[in-house]
Amino acid sequence: MPNLITEQANSFTKNIDNVSTLEMARLINQEDARVAAAVAVELENIARAIDGIAERIKRGGRLIYIGAGTSGRLGVLDASECPPTFNTSPNLVVGLIAGGTRALTEAIENAEDDIEMGTSEIAALNVNETDSVVGIAASGGTPYVLGGIAEARKRGALTVSVSCNRPSPLEEAVEIGIAPLVGPEVVAGSTRLKAGTAQKIVLNMLSTGVMIKLGKTYGNLMVDVQPTNSKLRDRARRIVAQACGIPLERAAELLEASDSEVKTAIVTELAGVDPSAARERLKQAGGMVRQALQEKQNTE
Repeated sequence: MPNLITEQANSFTKNIDNVSTLEMARLINQEDARVAAAVAVELENIARAIDGIAERIKRGGRLIYIGAGTSGRLGVLDASECPPTFNTSPNLVVGLIAGGTRALTEAIENAEDDIEMGTSEIAALNVNETDSVVGIAASGGTPYVLGGIAEARKRGALTVSVSCNRPSPLEEAVEIGIAPLVGPEVVAGSTRLKAGTAQKIVLNMLSTGVMIKLGKTYGNLMVDVQPTNSKLRDRARRIVAQACGIPLERAAELLEASDSEVKTAIVTELAGVDPSAARERLKQAGGMVRQALQEKQNTE
């Protein structure tokens, strides 16, 4: 893949080894400042991906990330943070990295070049039309990722790419391409820098946006938190208190009556119903607190 933006030398940092430490930090910071603007250009594609992924998860599907090196690590990181943040099953958001778990802490030579590995790992997950597979590759040409995406598409899954070059073989292989063009790196080819930052931002937006669509928040509150320890019990009380505009003592009472279910406690208070009726409203609303509360207005 000739003329990759991510592999070009950056003219602004050509003398970075011959400046003061403060100037070095300033140059890196100036380059990092380009990332948010590059991501902003891709917002329509990001929104399309969020809607497509959420729709498939509602039908029982999964979100699967596949990448190599820094890109793979970022996918695994995002997947691993969904269960504690949104109380999802560990099987709902999955991260695949070339070379397996060992590659999380050390480089596995040639793993990213193994197209068959990418194909077989997607096949091993029995990917189907309800799943969404996001290929992550700064270059947009990683064989491992291309193999996985080809297999996913063959199986009918939604396919999305996150890369920092355009055009690229990866974007050409998917239905929705996301390509924040951050330009040449501070250190030529070191895509763990701006490209990695851009990918992290995009993955944050994808998973968070999907979880919001699935009703994992009420406003900006994490209402699917499970109060399984002292810290989380305190958080649950604060969430209920803030959502309902009530004292913490009342929030604790509601949680106790609702079997520590945050959503149930909120609907119980705001809809003026008992916990059993609140659970039924939530069930009918697909777990969406706001819709469950609108049910109150519709029946009055």
